Amino acid sequence: MTVVALPDRPGAARRPGAIVLTDARTDAERDRVAAWARETHPGAPVVHQASPTLPRLLREAGDPLLVPARVTWMPPEPVPGARPRIGELLLLADPGGPLRRLHGIAARRNPDRARVVAGEPAHLRDLQRRFRAEAGRAGSDDELAAFVARQATLAAERAERAVIGDRYKVPRLVAEQITASGVVRERVTALAHELERSPESVMEELTGCLAELATVQSRLGEQLYRVLLSPMHSRAWTVDVDVDSLERLREANRGAALVFLPSHRSYVDPLVLNQVMHDHDFPRNHLLGGDNMSFGPIGALGKRAGVIFIRRSFGSDRVYKLAVREYLGHLVAKRFNLEWYPEGGRTRTGKLRPPRLGLLHYLTAAVEEGRAPDVLLVPTSIVYDQLHEIGATAAEQTGAQKRREGMGWMVDYVRAQRTNMGKARVRFGEPVSLKATLDGVGDGAARLHKVGFAVMDGINRATPVTSTSLVGFAMLGVRDRALTLRELQALLAPLLDHLERADTLRTVDELRRPAALRATLDALTEAGIVRCYDAGLEPVWKVDPDRHHEAAFYRNGALHHLVHRAIVELALLAVAREQPAGDPIQAAFEDALAIRDLLKFEFFFPEKDQFRDNLYRELDLIDPDWRDHVADTEVARAMLRRTGTLTAHRALRSFFDAQLVVARRLAEREPREPVQRDAFLQECVRVGRQLQLQGLVHGPESVSRELYGAALDLAANRDLVDPGREALRRGREAFLAEIEEVLDRVRRIGEIDDELLQDALAQA
Repeated sequence: MTVVALPDRPGAARRPGAIVLTDARTDAERDRVAAWARETHPGAPVVHQASPTLPRLLREAGDPLLVPARVTWMPPEPVPGARPRIGELLLLADPGGPLRRLHGIAARRNPDRARVVAGEPAHLRDLQRRFRAEAGRAGSDDELAAFVARQATLAAERAERAVIGDRYKVPRLVAEQITASGVVRERVTALAHELERSPESVMEELTGCLAELATVQSRLGEQLYRVLLSPMHSRAWTVDVDVDSLERLREANRGAALVFLPSHRSYVDPLVLNQVMHDHDFPRNHLLGGDNMSFGPIGALGKRAGVIFIRRSFGSDRVYKLAVREYLGHLVAKRFNLEWYPEGGRTRTGKLRPPRLGLLHYLTAAVEEGRAPDVLLVPTSIVYDQLHEIGATAAEQTGAQKRREGMGWMVDYVRAQRTNMGKARVRFGEPVSLKATLDGVGDGAARLHKVGFAVMDGINRATPVTSTSLVGFAMLGVRDRALTLRELQALLAPLLDHLERADTLRTVDELRRPAALRATLDALTEAGIVRCYDAGLEPVWKVDPDRHHEAAFYRNGALHHLVHRAIVELALLAVAREQPAGDPIQAAFEDALAIRDLLKFEFFFPEKDQFRDNLYRELDLIDPDWRDHVADTEVARAMLRRTGTLTAHRALRSFFDAQLVVARRLAEREPREPVQRDAFLQECVRVGRQLQLQGLVHGPESVSRELYGAALDLAANRDLVDPGREALRRGREAFLAEIEEVLDRVRRIGEIDDELLQDALAQA
């Protein structure tokens, strides 16, 4: 830890032309760096960055060239299929380097593994200028020495990455780097004034929060984290990734940091994406996740593998908010790739949840403050043929408590993943430039919502339709009726034709083959979601009455590809029922806008002009001459029948059924009685279950706390929740009437579709 004065030139330690700065941990490493310095910088002293003599040496040294140097232990030649040894796991030793007490032996036996790497050198005066600019003041000798040591560490790490690869970017000394900034100190002072606290106490708390957040990406940590947790997914799915898109992202990553924003269907989503990054030699992301997953060894390993565990709730903790903001800005400034799950939790219904915008707000602040010229948001879709855990998420929709994560939970989870459940498909959407998007949406409170919409829309566009989603879509539309293989083929054929004409991302062409369709049914039967009765003339299949929520989970993963088609069908039926006054096309579009408004808390719809274009494309697929035909009531009705199959009742019935329950409960409530959200939603679950048993709502998947919550949000958006007078009662009654009218059309669409199925079977 002292200055090593080499005897080549007397007095060199006092005013040297160069100083070699090292963070060597052992005598063996210091000896290697000293030998390297004698060859490359004769006469230069070798100084440990933590040496107490460094402040004095810098004060007296004039303007020397400061040269960062460290020993990088090169990994041994990999053995195919080899995994870290148990001893390494327990000791958290780096597979790229031996234990410290063995450095001397290792350096003698394998000298080529102990390689000295040198960072970009800098003159002391340049570093002094940078320190004053960053801190906003001259600072003491000790503060300057701490700054120089941090810069030496960062420079050495950049040099090390050039040797061992970008996969192992390591942010060190994070709290010290962030809190040394003059801007951060000003923010701490301002916050302390607002909180009526001393700046010192706020700074101390901020430093603690930053230490809680800070993570590293050690070679061992990353490898062990992946290996230890691989049983959660490796045996259950074969991962299918869009390699071409990943290569395009690799090229984009050369100019900007990437922020991966994936859909969230499973606990294993981050593990699957991590495996994809590793297998394709992509830099590992810094993953921002909830601290509910920081239990046992998972937390300790995760922090060594780049996982940033964030408190699940910190709404009123302004110091912690500042820490998250500054840490995120620090990572963006260093161009680390990030990853978080914008829905804030796993979907319970299978379709995307609305995005939470807190982290996006901090990211936006970092870009607008100039900490990074731009970042690219990467919409990422991860979908599975089957998921074991959807049984638990389905139960939560009807009021079951979510099981707390812990080691016992993890053991049970791993046991459930022992059987193969098909493929996990990873797809990447077109990257979204955060800066360009912000510039395009202008100012105002809605700007982050528009950025969030762009991301979620990108995820939907990238999400492929799976065989299980289409089979679930088909079977849930026939209520409790069982279908033969031939009937299911007849039902799916026009739907597959439509998806093909629409150029939808698909993986389901195999469903045209009876053997492939039978394989999908067999897989769903083995999972217990579908029942098969084969004691009659031929096998028939139906959704298990107790597993409708799980079948709906798969179905809902495809709905974003079909929701515009479903709205077109409802608008056409409105024209077919009654000739509207004026322009029938405009009347149909206004009706479609009203339906979109009812569904705006369930789906991500584009702006009005783009929405119109989407509807027109769907109409072109149904009838290229629709503009000439839609004005005729009879022809409009015939257009519906020519489609071969209809989708509105399958795609939208459960959402409108849930809205019906909420609207009825509100309409029957005294206007002045306040609505307590949790109690009201639980009441809706009970009433919805009764209506489902009575056959007044379509199926069990309509009974969903999550769907009721979205319906209540819609009612609140229309100012129908807060207590009021008679005008509120009339508004609630009008809301109920609107939903009942749309539901009547949905039911009629189902009847027409059943007629189409019978016609198709007769022709077959």
